[in-house]
Amino acid sequence: MEQVKPWYQSKTVWGGLIAVAASVLHATGTTLSPEMQGELTDVAVNFTGAVGGLIAIYGRLRAEHTIT
Repeated sequence: MEQVKPWYQSKTVWGGLIAVAASVLHATGTTLSPEMQGELTDVAVNFTGAVGGLIAIYGRLRAEHTIT
């Protein structure tokens, strides 16, 4: 693997977190289908990407130094 990305942009990480959450929910009597888990993974990756972009823009606007 040559490319590097933040952990929160990884579908594998989000899929794992959602699988753990689905297991916990199943233990409490709630079931998530594999399709629903996949959809939640996609939503989580897209949401965190959007939040990361907004934080980057905010940081640039609040920065005290210019980019040269």
